[in-house]
Amino acid sequence: MIRARRIKGIIFDMDNTLLRSRIDCDSMKKETYQFLTARYILPAGYDLIKHTTATIINAALGTGSMPDAMIRDMWEIAKRHEIEGMRHAGLEPGVTELLARLKGRFHLAVVTNNAVEAAERALSGNGILDVFDVVVGREMVLSMKPSPDGNLLVLQKFPQTSPEEWLSVGDSWIDGKAAADAGMTFAAYRADSAKLNFMGVHPLSNLSDIRDVLHIVDD
Repeated sequence: MIRARRIKGIIFDMDNTLLRSRIDCDSMKKETYQFLTARYILPAGYDLIKHTTATIINAALGTGSMPDAMIRDMWEIAKRHEIEGMRHAGLEPGVTELLARLKGRFHLAVVTNNAVEAAERALSGNGILDVFDVVVGREMVLSMKPSPDGNLLVLQKFPQTSPEEWLSVGDSWIDGKAAADAGMTFAAYRADSAKLNFMGVHPLSNLSDIRDVLHIVDD
């Protein structure tokens, strides 16, 4: 069994890891893809099962063929779905207790594909923003998860730590891929195990209770 090194820092995903959001990810992904194919930025025929909104947007931006106005319109699609999905979003069960026991013992960070302003607003509204040393949103990186850019930015802010001393916790394969490519241990939270395997992501464990993070960091 894979074992984690002694942990000094923990990176959390936000949606459906810390917060119980209701973002319609499938609708957001399809609408974004349709927007891009209609403007011939991306070709038709993408296997959307293998993609997320983030990977589609990363691919579109990577073409270098989008004018600024089109990029803004593309982001507005994601923003609209995020705002609606985060409306009245509450905490996942056990988050408050977990963070109370982690605060002061570990470096704590959030890395999300959401806009940083929206993320900070949602975390603040649930009374947990001040727990975190850093919140990384999509505007702060070149590429969103599954790119490791966000995780690597966190490492830059804590140069006294190594990647092996960080645990990343998230509910999706993109969190696991970002962690692996940054050299970090990944623990899934209520993730689709079949999808993780399909995408080549092999977590340390797949937690059913967020408080089980304590079993990893205290082991």
